[in-house]
Amino acid sequence: MTKHFLIVGAGQAGQALAGKLRALDDDCAITLIGEEPVPPYQRPPLSKKYLLGEMAVERLYLRPESWYDENRIALRLGRPVRALDRGAKTVTLGEDVLPYDGLALATGAVPRRLPAAIGGELDGVYTVRSLADVDAMAPEFAAGRRLLVVGGGYIGLEAAAVAARRGLQVTVLEAAPRILQRVAAPETSDYFRAAHAAEGVDIRENCGLEALLGEGRVGSARLSDGSTLEVDFVVVGVGITPDTALAEAAGLEIDNGIRTDSHCRTSDPSIWAAGDCASFPGPAGRLRLESVGNAIDMAECAAANMAGRPQDYVPAPWFWSDQFDIKLQIAGLSTGYDRIVIRDTPPGRSHWYYAGDRLIAVDAMNDSRAYMIGKRLIEAGRSPDPAVIADPEADLKPLLKA
Repeated sequence: MTKHFLIVGAGQAGQALAGKLRALDDDCAITLIGEEPVPPYQRPPLSKKYLLGEMAVERLYLRPESWYDENRIALRLGRPVRALDRGAKTVTLGEDVLPYDGLALATGAVPRRLPAAIGGELDGVYTVRSLADVDAMAPEFAAGRRLLVVGGGYIGLEAAAVAARRGLQVTVLEAAPRILQRVAAPETSDYFRAAHAAEGVDIRENCGLEALLGEGRVGSARLSDGSTLEVDFVVVGVGITPDTALAEAAGLEIDNGIRTDSHCRTSDPSIWAAGDCASFPGPAGRLRLESVGNAIDMAECAAANMAGRPQDYVPAPWFWSDQFDIKLQIAGLSTGYDRIVIRDTPPGRSHWYYAGDRLIAVDAMNDSRAYMIGKRLIEAGRSPDPAVIADPEADLKPLLKA
């Protein structure tokens, strides 16, 4: 009997899961359901090349639409799932009710928004998550206009970099003592603060937003230091939260996302989850990773388990960000570091995170070689002598054979 697998969420994780599932099971029926009216696409370029106008929308697509037909993957686009009935093993899309033998939730995450009470619903206030979000804000990016970016994380800084290159006046507000505080060492924060300052971006740390002001449309911002800033529009980059609404309504266990076991299975044995929406057991406790790499790898692991090929999910975290002419590549997780070793190899630079004697992460700026070697060392569980790392004349490649 042919099994019918449903995948809810047509993003990076959903597309990867569908492709892997088809590769592992040629006979099953696969339906990929997406809330947005477009095929699965890359999100990272939205706040970079796409916003700059350097990438056509078709290049965002992970696969051409013909690929889904060729692989017998039914696409249901522009169709939000209204309900999940675990007892009947069905999902409801409008008036359609689809049965499943196995279900995967790849619902991703939703951006945090500013409360309406402080002006979050005024016109001219944007978040960066979907293609529609970026299409809506793109006309605002005209030279000479005044942009306020709320949040000094990667999304906010990427939007600031695009705006500065477009000739806008850009102010970044970060309520924490430094930009990138949640995700990077002070050395990395210092590097990007200097890069933005050199491009004319006004970064204000230890400074929060009290309110956005305007009649219908934002026109100014009142800051926590008592000052008022005139603005033409606002980009909010204050993080994302896992999209667990459907899972919660269906009674699945939630723990910083949809709770899964090492096989990506939820508290329901017929339902799996992967990507930004899901948390999983890690060596030091439960993890939820917001990255393309995790979305792909976890989705493919979920697909293997759905296809009856049991395997544990073992993440190999990697991330990246493009700002101005800087390509930041990150390998590993820096949580728990107690020492930073700087490798300065102009025009590149890298920051190596150690916890005791153990290498746990690398931030590489315009140094893909350091990134690739660091990533392989971390995955192999090898920790090189910090003195070798700090020596810009030292060849790192032999470390892989040590």
